Amino acid sequence: MAVMIPVDAQPEPASFDAKVRQKGLAYLKRKGFDPGSVPPHSPKLHPYWRDCLDELHQSYNGICAYLCVYIVKVTGGCSVDHFVAKSKQPDLAYEWGNYRLACSRMNSRKREYDDVLDPFTVGKDWFHIELVSGRIYPNPELKNRQRLAVQKTIDRLGLDDAGNREMRAGHYQGYCENKYTSEYLQEQSPFVWQEAHRQGLL
Repeated sequence: MAVMIPVDAQPEPASFDAKVRQKGLAYLKRKGFDPGSVPPHSPKLHPYWRDCLDELHQSYNGICAYLCVYIVKVTGGCSVDHFVAKSKQPDLAYEWGNYRLACSRMNSRKREYDDVLDPFTVGKDWFHIELVSGRIYPNPELKNRQRLAVQKTIDRLGLDDAGNREMRAGHYQGYCENKYTSEYLQEQSPFVWQEAHRQGLL
């Protein structure tokens, strides 16, 4: 499962339609939202999507779609990101396929911007990690357009800020110092684990 490695879209839970979609669509109808038009201002919508947060966390093994680390639910750091912003398409606010599991920090940084790559469609090996420092950077072998898109995502989300570098380097160092097993590293920091495999270090 799956920063950022391709994330496999998971099927909608059986309870989702009744718990979220139908309530959401009824709400939009009551409020007079036109599904086919962009609202003139950012609409305040009822957050029925929060009712499926446990299922979203379980479906994606607790891994943030953007930072690619495990989100501990008890910390309150788990959130539903609407990949297509609900301010732009309210009709997608209550659709499972528009949800990405995200830690709160990544969600707040992404906001309504549309220059962030979709974890569901990002290509394999588009992002690389320098494991000792934790630096994340575009695969230099990508075509220029793809490389620029990767860099925009890194910049927009702050994926290469000092804290995230330290976190990734710490995960790898913990494995090297036998604090973590390979299986634990894969569960907690699957992108670091994948990069260590790609580089022949695991």
